Amino acid sequence: MAYDSKATEQLDEPDRILIARLADDARASWAELALELGLSAPAVAERVKRLKQRGIIRGFHAVMDPPSLGLHLTAFIAVTLTHPRDRAAFLKVVRKQGEVMEAHHLAGEDDYLLKVHCRDTSHLEHFLTDILKSVPGVQRTRTSIVLGTAKNSVTVLPME
Repeated sequence: MAYDSKATEQLDEPDRILIARLADDARASWAELALELGLSAPAVAERVKRLKQRGIIRGFHAVMDPPSLGLHLTAFIAVTLTHPRDRAAFLKVVRKQGEVMEAHHLAGEDDYLLKVHCRDTSHLEHFLTDILKSVPGVQRTRTSIVLGTAKNSVTVLPME
């Protein structure tokens, strides 16, 4: 979706409250939300539908806890490609890897920053050596292992 600098300007107070409430608990019922907003359940459903159509709400997802799934290691991997023409092949591989939670195209020294979840250092080594570095055009990687996370917001974004 294209950037719309006026997107949040077009949000009224009920929309802002609705977005914040859904960010906190996407499983809240229309009836619960309607009661909080002083609207009818169908009116709330219509507002959510419009927010989805506008691309403000992109979807509803379960947030999982990686360690509970045996993924005890989180790492950030900066990747430098040899040439921009290598981007398509690199992204094709990255998009297929379950370990990769995020892939960001960067300005600056590195081309991409990946956030990955792995079981342990052996799993990370396999991912780096056998998968990532085997992609043609991957010139260099720099890996930082997460020791702890002070903030990890997966839902609420500022609405100015």
